[in-house]
Amino acid sequence: MIPDDFRKFLMDVRARARAYLRPPEGGSLTTAEERRRAFQILFLSLVCLGSGQSIMFAILPPLSRDLGLSEFQVGLIFAISATIWIFSSPYWGRWSDLYGRRPMMLMGLNAFGISTLLFASVMWFGMHGLLWGWLVYPLMIAARSIYGVFGSGTFPSAQAYIADRTSREERASGVATITAAFGLGVALGPGVGALVARIDILAPFYVVSVAAFVSALAIYLLLPERTAPKAADTVPAMSWRDRRVLPFLIYGTALNSVGALPIQLYGFFLMDQLGYGKEQAAEFSGVGLMASSIAALLAQFVVVQRFRLSSRALVQWGGVIALVSNVLFVFGSSYGILTFAMVLSGLGFGMARPGFAAAASLAVRPEEQGAVAGLVGATGGAGFIFAPIIGNFLYEFEPTLPFIVGGVLMAGLLLYAVFNPTMRNMSDDVPDTPESGIPKS
Repeated sequence: MIPDDFRKFLMDVRARARAYLRPPEGGSLTTAEERRRAFQILFLSLVCLGSGQSIMFAILPPLSRDLGLSEFQVGLIFAISATIWIFSSPYWGRWSDLYGRRPMMLMGLNAFGISTLLFASVMWFGMHGLLWGWLVYPLMIAARSIYGVFGSGTFPSAQAYIADRTSREERASGVATITAAFGLGVALGPGVGALVARIDILAPFYVVSVAAFVSALAIYLLLPERTAPKAADTVPAMSWRDRRVLPFLIYGTALNSVGALPIQLYGFFLMDQLGYGKEQAAEFSGVGLMASSIAALLAQFVVVQRFRLSSRALVQWGGVIALVSNVLFVFGSSYGILTFAMVLSGLGFGMARPGFAAAASLAVRPEEQGAVAGLVGATGGAGFIFAPIIGNFLYEFEPTLPFIVGGVLMAGLLLYAVFNPTMRNMSDDVPDTPESGIPKS
């Protein structure tokens, strides 16, 4: 039974919270001030989601050694989740059209919190010998898969919520803001995780879980949905085999696969190449991942926006920088050099990704923009499937081998961009907004 005083307190909090976003009579969130407040809540929620993603990449590699997991097994956890994400995200996006945006966002954030909590708990029981060894790994996959199945509903529903409440002129700005929130979370996550990991190696997972539940509570209290979502527009069918976009999809899949390698392997690399212990590797890998994420944001919001580089220039210069980062991983022998390699990786891929995405968009008609955006977005998820499986498999033979292969692939992509007719003739128009894709693992 809940005490009466506490029940009254909760009711008062809810009343005050809803008053914070009370819309004008007879309408939904329409004024600039009301939308600003609502978008702030979504922004903070997606910062939480992004930080949880990058903390997982920073902390899990050192922990896996205590559990006796190989690099390939760790990569497979992410690959399975990413595969599920690719199929489930469109499904929940459609459900948000039918049943509303807020229920899907609440489902996604709560699933993310539950998944992270269960994932950390399974590892704790495994590290303390309270679970049979053969059971730990399947339970880790199952816990992470909860996020792949249900957590994938958050981002498409949040983006649809923005679309419902913005005009055509405001649409790009609103969606770009939501995307930036996730990117900011990815940038901040490793640094925050490194600090919290000083308390306990598993502490970052529990902090992320609590933050997810708090974000869901904020959406429940402060983001009531008072209008039915608009009916989904019918978009032209587009096959991935369409000659106008196939070269960009090939390029994007390979690019995202190479770009995911340092994210997946950096923690292992510090332990095996520099001899760091698990706590030290968790802390320093978090710093490197945060530096890479900040460099990617710098590329998208400064290089792309301020210098107004063309799609061709972004693809070519971004590819060159990404190639150099792989070379540094192969020959680097100090933490400073490897961190600089992470910065170059973030900068290079942060330029090349919006470049090829904008070029693909410019290759099709206006009524096909949604279809091509979905195909381009799928290349990001595909990258986080191939990189864990192939990269971690190669890593078990030689730690530098994935980056040698990555460097060769980047050199091949540079040649592909020059000699493939579609890539060579990509439009020189400047992309107006930063990259809209997100890591799906």
